[in-house]
Amino acid sequence: MPRLARLDITGLLQHVIVRGIERRDIFNDDHDRQLFVDRLFSLLLETGVRCYAWALLSNHVHLLLMPTSTPLSYFMRRLLTGYAISFNRRNKRSGHLFQNRYKSIVCEEEPYLLELVRYIHLNPLRAGMVTNLEELDLYPWSGHAVLIGNRKIDAQETGAILERFGKNITTAKQNYRQFVSEGIKTGRRDDLVGGGLKRSQGERENNEYESFDERVLGGGDFVDSLKQESTLRDKMKSGISLTRLLEIVSVTVMLDPDLVRKPSKSRVPAAARGIICHLAIFELGYTGSEVGKFLHLGPTGVSLASRRGEKILKSDPVMLKEIMDSINK
Repeated sequence: MPRLARLDITGLLQHVIVRGIERRDIFNDDHDRQLFVDRLFSLLLETGVRCYAWALLSNHVHLLLMPTSTPLSYFMRRLLTGYAISFNRRNKRSGHLFQNRYKSIVCEEEPYLLELVRYIHLNPLRAGMVTNLEELDLYPWSGHAVLIGNRKIDAQETGAILERFGKNITTAKQNYRQFVSEGIKTGRRDDLVGGGLKRSQGERENNEYESFDERVLGGGDFVDSLKQESTLRDKMKSGISLTRLLEIVSVTVMLDPDLVRKPSKSRVPAAARGIICHLAIFELGYTGSEVGKFLHLGPTGVSLASRRGEKILKSDPVMLKEIMDSINK
C-alpha cells in the first residue's frame, strides 16, 4: 500500500518504534544507551511531551508518548538527529543510523494504556536482554525499574500509571509489578502494534464492520472520532476511491464495472464484489456501510461478500498481486 502520512496531533497517546537501518544495532554499549536516555528525558522536560513507558533494545527502541503542545515529529527529529550525530562521532562512523521513518501508532487510552506499558516494559525480557522479572526490576534501560522505584527519572510519568493500581504508593507498585508478571506468559502481542482491529475483524460475527486504520490501535468509534479532527481528516482519507477500486477489480476479472455493481448471483460478478468488499474494508479503511452503499449491499451482504473475497484472494496470490500493484501505482 502507498505510504500513509503519520497522524501527528497533540493530546493523543502514541506508541513509537524506532529501528536501526537494516536492523543494525543502534547502541554499542551502555555509554551509548545513556546518551540516548539523557537526550530523551532532557527533551521531554523541554517540550512537555509525556512519556509513560520506554525500553531500549539492541537495534530498536519503544516509546509510549503523549505530545501536549510540541508535535511528535519535531520531538522525534530532535531526539533521533541529535543522538545519531553523537553516536556517529563517538563510534567514528558516518551515514544513517535509523530507518528513514520511525513508526508511530495512535492509541486509544482505554483499554490500551496499561496493556502498552506492560508490553513495552516486557520487551527486554522477551528479547533476552534479561532472563527473569527480578533482572528486569533492575534493568536500567526501560521504564519498568522507574515505576517500581528502583530508579528515579523525574521526566517519566509514573503517577498517571501507578494511580491506576491503588491509592497507596507501595501497594500500587506491588500491584503494577504483579500486572507485569502476569503478562509474561502471554508472549508476543502483535495486536498491540497497530491495526489490531483490522486483524481481528475477520473473526467478528457482527454484520457491520467497524472503522479501522492501520496507524491506529483502537475501536471503530475511536477511529471515527479521529476522522472528525480537522487536522487529521485529509490524512485519514483513503488514497483510492471505491470507483477506482471497482475499475481495477473489473479489469482483473474482465467484467464491465456496471455488471459488478448490479445485484446478481452470477459467479464472476459475485466474486468481484467480494474482492472489492474485502480490499475496501481491510486494506483501504472503508466502513462496511460505505462499501454496502456503493455496491447496493446490506450489512449481511457486505459481511458475506468480504469473507468470500478473502478466500478468493488467498487462493489466487497472482490475482492479489496484480490488483495491489494497480492500487499502488
